[in-house]
Amino acid sequence: MRHDNGGDLLVAVLRELGIDTVFGIVSVHNLPLVEAVDRDLRFVPVRHEASAVNAADAYGRARGSIGCALTSTGTGAGNAAGSLIESLSAGSSVLHVTGQVESEFLGSGRGFIHETKDQLGMLTAVSAYAASVPDTEQAGRILREAARAALATPGGPASVEWPIDLQYAAQTDAPSTFPAPVLPTPTDGELDAAGALLASARRPVIWAGGGAVRARRELTRLLDATGAALVTSNSGRGAVPEDDERVIGNFATTPAVRALLADADVLLTVGTHFRSNETADYTLELPTAHIQIDADPAALGRVHQVTHPLHGDAGAVLDGLLPHARPAEDGWSARVATVRADVRAALHDGIGPQAAICDALRAALPREAVVARDVTIPSSSWGNRLLEIYDPRDNVFPRGGGIGQGLGMGIGAALARPDAPTVVIAGDGGLAVHLGELLTLAQERPRLTLLVFNDGGYGVLRNMQDRYAERRSGVDLVTPDFAALARACHLPYLRIAAEEEAEPVIARAVAGDGPVLVEVDLTALGPMKNPFTPPVRIPGQ
Repeated sequence: MRHDNGGDLLVAVLRELGIDTVFGIVSVHNLPLVEAVDRDLRFVPVRHEASAVNAADAYGRARGSIGCALTSTGTGAGNAAGSLIESLSAGSSVLHVTGQVESEFLGSGRGFIHETKDQLGMLTAVSAYAASVPDTEQAGRILREAARAALATPGGPASVEWPIDLQYAAQTDAPSTFPAPVLPTPTDGELDAAGALLASARRPVIWAGGGAVRARRELTRLLDATGAALVTSNSGRGAVPEDDERVIGNFATTPAVRALLADADVLLTVGTHFRSNETADYTLELPTAHIQIDADPAALGRVHQVTHPLHGDAGAVLDGLLPHARPAEDGWSARVATVRADVRAALHDGIGPQAAICDALRAALPREAVVARDVTIPSSSWGNRLLEIYDPRDNVFPRGGGIGQGLGMGIGAALARPDAPTVVIAGDGGLAVHLGELLTLAQERPRLTLLVFNDGGYGVLRNMQDRYAERRSGVDLVTPDFAALARACHLPYLRIAAEEEAEPVIARAVAGDGPVLVEVDLTALGPMKNPFTPPVRIPGQ
């Protein structure tokens, strides 16, 4: 099939992928692509290339599919690199299409405008797949191959650089055929051996990570058959709705869950990589009888000793283990429910006045609503644990831990699912990293409530320095007058300065059909009962 230019071809491929909204920044080196997308789909002009990738990433997560970002060559592609690292860390599906200088000058080192040395090498380092379009006959195949790689398991961002002369040229798009993906499968002997251990379990615990979110049905069936406790990583939240009494959730390092793990006789882990911040820097003790399922063979036994490593697709392997499942001993389910209630009550008490905000959010939000969380104290302390998640598509956060990505992610998620409200939890320090995206928020008008927790700087690191250091360094920042900032951006503004204000303010914000900036004045609200410090080990402390 013939297309008049690369933009028309890109639109055709995006339609095949079900993508109706693309995020990016226009440039002389991607103009044909942007013009076609803006004409035929929806182009969202974000204010920074990193936000384009964040928004595309969250667009895909919120839909359970893939998103697309368009950037310029050189500095533009470099600006996107940090957010591509986030997508790579999360294994999320992003098609990143960036420009390139004219083919005639590619690699010549002449200093052509926007040229950079070995752009493809840079993209390869931060992507699961990277390729350059060499001519007008292969662009369609490369775009589809990139999308296929991004959607694979474990997935990640796929970057395609496209020389500008080839973007303007007519394209010949031949049908692309790819072999069906071959999913790894444990042998019958491996399944039987692991099944025998599972059958012996009297006090089982299942730990669900991000790899479990595509096996929700199979995971639930195994919980039904075993009565196991379900612990999750942050990435695994919502694999089973968190109001289920068997779901302890993202509380693995709490004293009550440590005690439960000490008494458990079999641990089954599904698609979790035991990240440092979720295992107290790998000091968390786990049962020695351990069945581990992962699609990534390198993950098996990498962090914790494993009795039965099962390399395969989570859903298929869980189905293979189901016939071996036996009910837990009497009293185990009751203990699980008690631990679940205890860890939640302890955290609710420990966060002091912020508990009113957490409660108000859950009361105001419908069951299906995206909660996008930047790296900030409210997210790390209670947003990642206490605020219940019922569907993994609602669970949007920077898994790699990079600050400042929350608003871009929230914008992408909100435009992916316009019929449901989206909430962004951000700190004043993180928001300042990409403050320009307030203008994107004002321009696109998604149904998004931006909660800005204002403590005048980097509160996480401030608490860390107050605890371990003799003085503060780099953590106290000048912050804007958020009411004036909202007015300048033509955004509605609300403020929470006391516990009793949380419910009416949040209910009003979430009920609206457009964006609202809600400032949470933490000085006026008052401190947490237990100040939050990050789960990071300080050498020598």
